[in-house]
Amino acid sequence: MGLNSAVLRRTFDVVMERQPMLMHRFYEILFDRHPEAKALFGRRSQVAQEKMLTEALVAVLDHIEDAAWLTDTLKSLGAKHVSYGVTDEMYTWVGGSLLAALGEAAGPHWNDEAKAAWGEAYDAIAGLMKSGASASAS
Repeated sequence: MGLNSAVLRRTFDVVMERQPMLMHRFYEILFDRHPEAKALFGRRSQVAQEKMLTEALVAVLDHIEDAAWLTDTLKSLGAKHVSYGVTDEMYTWVGGSLLAALGEAAGPHWNDEAKAAWGEAYDAIAGLMKSGASASAS
């Protein structure tokens, strides 16, 4: 993928140290900006959902240089999200909210390099998930 894995990992470590409840804040931002998204998350408790998203992000960072793992895992995850009612537009909502939460938590560490690395990483993740979603819909 050619992503800046060192910046992604370094920023994530800072963020998790400064804001261990990052995913809680992410969902606050998401639901504030896009209240209609809340209906998609009724299957699990918010705490369980936050834990799953944290674990998924950690797994992606752990495999950031493993293109085959990323492709298989994220396409499969995207296909699964079709059944939850996730649309392509919602990936934009999630990306904007996630980057806002990361930036808020990183504080002064959220520089141009970090913004660019996370924006590129999220675009790659969302692209693979959307590819898996459209393949499953065919």
